[in-house]
Amino acid sequence: MNQPRDVQVYPIAPETTVLRSRTWDRLKFEIEYALQRGTTANSYIIQGDKIALLDPPGESFTDIFLTKLQERIDPKLLDYVILGHVNPNRGVTLKALLEQAPQVQFVCSNPGAIALRSILELPDLKITVARGDESLDLGRGHVLEFVPTPNSRWPDSLCSYDKESGILFTDKLFGIHVCGDQVLDEGWTSISEDRRYYFDCVMAPHARQVEKALDKLAGFEAGLYATGHGQLVKYGLTSLTQFYRRWCEDQRSQDSTVALLYASAYGNTGTVASAIARGITKAGVAVESINCEVTEPDEIRAVVEKADGFIMGSPTLGGHAPTPIQTALGIVLSTATKTKLAGVFGSFGWSGEAIDLIEGKFRDAGFQFGFDTIRVKFKPTDAILKLCEEAGTDFAQALKKSKKSRTSRQGNITSQVDRTEQAVGRLIGSLCIVTAHKGEITGAMLADWIAQATFNPPGLTVAVAKDRAMESLLYQGDKFVVNILEEGRHLGLMKHFLKPFAPGEDRFAGVATQDGDNGCPILTDSLSYLECTVENRLECGDHWLVYGVVTNGKLLKSDGVTAVHHRKSGNHY
Repeated sequence: MNQPRDVQVYPIAPETTVLRSRTWDRLKFEIEYALQRGTTANSYIIQGDKIALLDPPGESFTDIFLTKLQERIDPKLLDYVILGHVNPNRGVTLKALLEQAPQVQFVCSNPGAIALRSILELPDLKITVARGDESLDLGRGHVLEFVPTPNSRWPDSLCSYDKESGILFTDKLFGIHVCGDQVLDEGWTSISEDRRYYFDCVMAPHARQVEKALDKLAGFEAGLYATGHGQLVKYGLTSLTQFYRRWCEDQRSQDSTVALLYASAYGNTGTVASAIARGITKAGVAVESINCEVTEPDEIRAVVEKADGFIMGSPTLGGHAPTPIQTALGIVLSTATKTKLAGVFGSFGWSGEAIDLIEGKFRDAGFQFGFDTIRVKFKPTDAILKLCEEAGTDFAQALKKSKKSRTSRQGNITSQVDRTEQAVGRLIGSLCIVTAHKGEITGAMLADWIAQATFNPPGLTVAVAKDRAMESLLYQGDKFVVNILEEGRHLGLMKHFLKPFAPGEDRFAGVATQDGDNGCPILTDSLSYLECTVENRLECGDHWLVYGVVTNGKLLKSDGVTAVHHRKSGNHY
């Protein structure tokens, strides 16, 4: 869109204001931004007898944010800057702020203080470390209490609570990457899908630690969650809190778990780790994400022993793996049994020796790999992140298949289709190929769970398994095409799209296509096609039910008959 960025200022309580740094463009190449709906970076000012600024944004907004801040307060009167987390991106804004307000005192967690000193490199930096038993009196009743809520991705995470206003400043928790004029979450059900997507991408790999954070925060009587991103949570506060607990429980109750161990020097390896984790959780397997730089060896050992498989990622620094990865590698090699599935990934600038080292050690030890080793040079693109997500899904599916096979052999289990499954299997549908295109990514899947849903507007539903690669291309506002196959001429296309595709593989190689009006591939050998836009999604067990509105369509062969799919059982396609 290339729309200009701005800062929206809005009072949310007496003496408390939010400054929402907004962009309608995609801000980063990270999996949680993949819906491409823009984002806001929310900062807050509390003006008691003393003035505190919470969570200034990153360098994408430095200039416009500081300009807007100067309109609200004189930077020389600013007393405190409170940081929910610290990273180099935010450091750019902090350096610029210190030039205007050298008197400020920073408040952050202990890991945050270590990172802040490293980033700013100022010997006389004023920092107060919040360990969880301190409070900060700003006057006029505003007494802030601090709650460390660390996880592997943000070990320095810190929440703040102001009893006077009833506001809980939650930083990354309960956020959402959506940009718009709406400040609070009126009509919050309309963004439920986006909140779930954010949780799945950002929080699900840290479900155990997120639950601990929720337990800590439960003691505060909050009437508003002042989030780090997106709309502030007021109207859906109780429901969203319950959803977070349920989603965390869903992760912990999975039959299989993958230990995802990594270190990330510049953030790129961490971004790849998040994409792999997203693919794993999509397939109904839990992830225990471990940042080796901030995790004790005993905890790494315990996670590896418990997990059914493990994946390790590393940057390459000076031709070597960083020390925390070398330590973790030794733990894995001495702890993990050879029946556990393995995976390797990493990012690099000029070479990838660390990746080769880990892969070689695992191969020499006799481990089987769940996907081909992923090597990412510099910053991952959308296409690479999609490849990583698919690799994670493949890994999870292989893990579940292996575990099921071992269980069957041990228990001498024989399968028998019961009468209910036989009855369900008699439901039939037309054989179709659903295709989609989004940015630099295309996708396709064979489907027969498709039905007309509405006359006006003309609409249909498509059932998409949660672990399908296409699932991430079928969110609200996305475009797709339903290509309906012709009886007697469907086998070639059916066989082509039934075969397993490697992560990132071109689904349309050797298939005749043309671009539809909505930019998605049309299979020219199909009977007819319907161009659609996703209007809504509904979570249904192990599938998403996608409702699409038909915007265009054409019958390509007027004398053809629709191909249909007959099943004997309702427990598989």
